[in-house]
Amino acid sequence: MRILVIGGGAREHAICRSLSLDPEVTAVHCAPGNAGIAEVATLHPVDALDGAAVADLAVSDAVRADLVVVGPEAPLVAGVADAVRERGVPVFGPSAEAAKLEGSKAFAKDVMAAANVPTARSYVCATPQEADAALDAFGPPYVVKDDGLAAGKGVVVTDDIERARQHARDCGGAVVIEEFLDGPEVSLFALTDGETVVPLQPAQDFKRAYDADEGPNTGGMGAYSPLPWADPKLVDEVVATVLEPTVNELRRRGTPFSGLLYAGLAITSRGVRVIEFNARFGDPETQAVLARLKTPLGGFLLAAATGRLADFPALRWSDGAAVTVVVAAHDYPAKPRTGDRIEGLDAVAEQDEPEAYVLHAGTKRDADGHLVSAGGRVLSVTATGAGLREARERAYAAVGRVRLDGSHHRSDIAREAAEDSAL
Repeated sequence: MRILVIGGGAREHAICRSLSLDPEVTAVHCAPGNAGIAEVATLHPVDALDGAAVADLAVSDAVRADLVVVGPEAPLVAGVADAVRERGVPVFGPSAEAAKLEGSKAFAKDVMAAANVPTARSYVCATPQEADAALDAFGPPYVVKDDGLAAGKGVVVTDDIERARQHARDCGGAVVIEEFLDGPEVSLFALTDGETVVPLQPAQDFKRAYDADEGPNTGGMGAYSPLPWADPKLVDEVVATVLEPTVNELRRRGTPFSGLLYAGLAITSRGVRVIEFNARFGDPETQAVLARLKTPLGGFLLAAATGRLADFPALRWSDGAAVTVVVAAHDYPAKPRTGDRIEGLDAVAEQDEPEAYVLHAGTKRDADGHLVSAGGRVLSVTATGAGLREARERAYAAVGRVRLDGSHHRSDIAREAAEDSAL
């Protein structure tokens, strides 16, 4: 099987790495990729948002893809998956119409209401006056979300009414203002072919930039899996009350969802509530979840893309844990500095613990061939272990070997869960 992955972040590196370890996958291609992905896949300098160019690449003699995997949300919302399907190539990723589940929070709220999916009460506001009224109705903490895509940074949660109002205005269009949901957050991925839903193992990510959940929201500063504190029945409950009803509602509307459905959840005092949906693998949760998946990834993704999930064997998982720590550039997420030299990755690869490895996010080679930073989130350092404590120790030992001037990372990824866990 020959597979083309679209995207160039750590999520795509994790996907390409897993595919490169799949004995059924004979070739892995990626467009545009990054410096790390180049070690496990053949790169192609194609614009990920150009559906026609991606489709041409998929059917080219150089690639001859049996499956295209669209990683990021922006190409999905732009209709890249549709363009590839029109050329007769199976695609893992929803149509542009179905991807509105992530592309428009207002659309997602409408789908959830129709499907009776539990979520926060909300208002969709088109004017500053409507936003002010909604903020007054809910009171603090205020939750203000840009209706469209914002790379994980379009949400403000604050007790400051003026900051909430300013964010609503800065979004420049429709905003969703909703009640604050208490309780821990969980990310649950599921593959679906539009009918069958197959959940993966849950994970938890860390959105704030700094320790103790301080600082601004980011695209994610780390993640871990599994969740020893979660109810063992959680996954089955979410499949029955959230994922299957959503997939059924989209099919009823004539826009079936095929690909990865990601539910961001809050485990509140009143039960599970959906914070948001994403239409693709999440980053950095994917890095931790795929590190534990023992089922070969290629056939699993192909089954979802070709409507054969109902016949796919039960997934196999490692008994251990995985932790991912993001190394971010200087001043991320405000104005991240790029072009800084990255060193120490050879030391990670050569360490005594082979269970730790580095996935590239924002990296490239400069004119002299040196590895340098090229984005806000630069690296995802991932490690596995018999339990969270061991995985966490290995991840942070590897982070300590990485050198990137001005970089920062959180030191508390999975700390609380590891301290409370038996392993």
